[in-house]
Amino acid sequence: MTTIASPTEAFVRLDATAAQPSPPRQRRSLTHVFLGDLLSVCVTVATGAMLIAIVPKLLSWAVVNGVWLGDGSACQDAGACWAFLREKYRFILFGIYPPDEQWRPAGVVLIFFGLTLWSLPPAHWTVRTLVLWLLGLGGSIVLMAGGILGLSEVPTSSWGGLPITILLTVISLGTAFPLAVALALGRQSSLKGIHLMSVGVIEVIRGLPLLSLLFIASIVLPIMLPDGMTIDKFVRALVALTIFSAAYIAEVLRGGLQALPPGQREAAQSLGLGWLATTRLIVLPQAIRKVIPPLTNTVIVMVKNTSLVLVVGLFDLLSSGRAAATDPAWPAPYKETYLFVAVVYFLICFAISRYSRWLEQRMAIESRA
Repeated sequence: MTTIASPTEAFVRLDATAAQPSPPRQRRSLTHVFLGDLLSVCVTVATGAMLIAIVPKLLSWAVVNGVWLGDGSACQDAGACWAFLREKYRFILFGIYPPDEQWRPAGVVLIFFGLTLWSLPPAHWTVRTLVLWLLGLGGSIVLMAGGILGLSEVPTSSWGGLPITILLTVISLGTAFPLAVALALGRQSSLKGIHLMSVGVIEVIRGLPLLSLLFIASIVLPIMLPDGMTIDKFVRALVALTIFSAAYIAEVLRGGLQALPPGQREAAQSLGLGWLATTRLIVLPQAIRKVIPPLTNTVIVMVKNTSLVLVVGLFDLLSSGRAAATDPAWPAPYKETYLFVAVVYFLICFAISRYSRWLEQRMAIESRA
């Protein structure tokens, strides 16, 4: 027979339990508080020793013995030749674009910078922003190519530097994303033909290195075209980058689609929504939200992959820097050139990663609200 404890007895038991003393607090030494365990101490000491050995030499090379003014002769037997960057920064940023017309690629960079700032708040993710981006892209191509509105014509063979990196990245990712959505949905499709075709495209493209795709676009594609027909090398590189990024983004989106609970689709169907409305309004927004970190990684990789377009004869930021460093009038300032290019790439990629982090935290807060 089960007996029920009286309220007084239950209160006594609860009070006795609450009155038990808390476990003793573990005391840690000051060394453990500030330096951590033995492994952390060893890493801290090794890092400090490395900084002590490197920083003085770096300061001596970059600041104490650095050359800020002068020509190539002033950099002989000296430290960092910053005077070279003062002389060649326009060539590194804009390549062999005609010097008198370099305000045009500079305008392209400013257009993309302004559009990016405008697009950062989620409240601006509207059709209006899409139209602005399309107008910005069209205006950038017109500025770079010329031939209309009184602008002198500049062939793509004279394009280079940072505008090439930005144009290839933005256009390839913007074109690849809807294609990636179609491939990811096709891979999830129950229709055998669509499923197999999507799997085949994704696996073949992901099984090839980007360099091989660029070689195909540069060498094989012109051979396959009819006599007298040519495709601009900028377009060829753009197609290769678009196909490559679409395959990788499709796999990222597929992970988001698989992580989505099936109850989301079932709830939409119970409300009478069709497949298209369910996918557009419910499935894709939640799937994209789940894969923001890998999507960011893919975007950053594509920014850096544009440095491979030299194989099709385009001079991106890295290629322009490499070409500038071969000037015989200067004593091979490769370290300064690559440091400058690395800083530009770092600023772009770091800004993308920080924005992604902010966006991920914002969406996590909204989902908990």
